[in-house]
Amino acid sequence: MKLLLASSSPYRRELLSRLQVPFDWQAPEVNEQPLAGEKPEQLALRLSSSKAHALAEGHSQHLIIGSDQVASCRGQSINKPGNYANAFKQLQELSGQCVYFYTGLCVLDSSSGRSIADTVTTEVVFRPLSDTDIERYLQCEQPYDCAGSFKAEGLGIALFEVISSDDNTAIIGLPLIRLRQMLEEFNYRILENLK
Repeated sequence: MKLLLASSSPYRRELLSRLQVPFDWQAPEVNEQPLAGEKPEQLALRLSSSKAHALAEGHSQHLIIGSDQVASCRGQSINKPGNYANAFKQLQELSGQCVYFYTGLCVLDSSSGRSIADTVTTEVVFRPLSDTDIERYLQCEQPYDCAGSFKAEGLGIALFEVISSDDNTAIIGLPLIRLRQMLEEFNYRILENLK
């Protein structure tokens, strides 16, 4: 079986490439608007499944990997800032706060239609941040395409007091430990499929 990553995210592609297995990727067309009353964890799980299923037609004999991440602080969803001003404001609001990142993951066998889906939760506690801290950080990393306005795989780690998760890659957008477990349920073993 071939692997197909249902994502255009360069972060997810980089993470999947760490496993050193061959894969293709394609951006799925999925409406990412939350449903009325949908909780962040439910949204992440639904979107990851929708992304995998969106590419099933025309990709037979594939294990399709869908993933999506939704962040929440004090019950409010956190979006990608898009620019410096929004990122600065977002980090001011997250200073000293606890943020939950829900990373949905789905693996779909396109030949059988069978799929497995799960959510990995990461809890991030931001340290108190001064405006100078925020400005210096944003000048260095420009994380405007990242929910929460940071890159945990880079200098963003300096903004945290605590990060807690069962899978340290989940915060970047693709939980590799859980993915390996899911792939094995389809008899796809990473170490037997290295490039």
